[in-house]
Amino acid sequence: MPKKGEKKTTKTSDNVSKQLVESSVALQDKTAELLLVVNKLVQRLDNMVSVFEEASKHIKSGLDEPIAKRLEELLEQNKNIARGLILLERYVKERTGMSNLPPPKPLHKEGF
Repeated sequence: MPKKGEKKTTKTSDNVSKQLVESSVALQDKTAELLLVVNKLVQRLDNMVSVFEEASKHIKSGLDEPIAKRLEELLEQNKNIARGLILLERYVKERTGMSNLPPPKPLHKEGF
């Protein structure tokens, strides 16, 4: 005849086993779902890479020459603006007498 404590222990271990099985099944479901989502992501990335490759081929072949020329013009304009800002900064420092001050410290990347 089983003792009182043995019956309760069997029920508890059965309950724990059931919970383990349920958790394992739920984990497998989530893992399968994750794999499907990752596969979709990979497909989208492949599509995006193929778009960039196609654009690169067009630019190299000269089909989009006006765009490349415009980008070069914008790059030159940005260089000119940067030079102008540097000259303006020097002028302002000289006029305000701030040339004796040490240069400002760069901002940390974490701040942005």
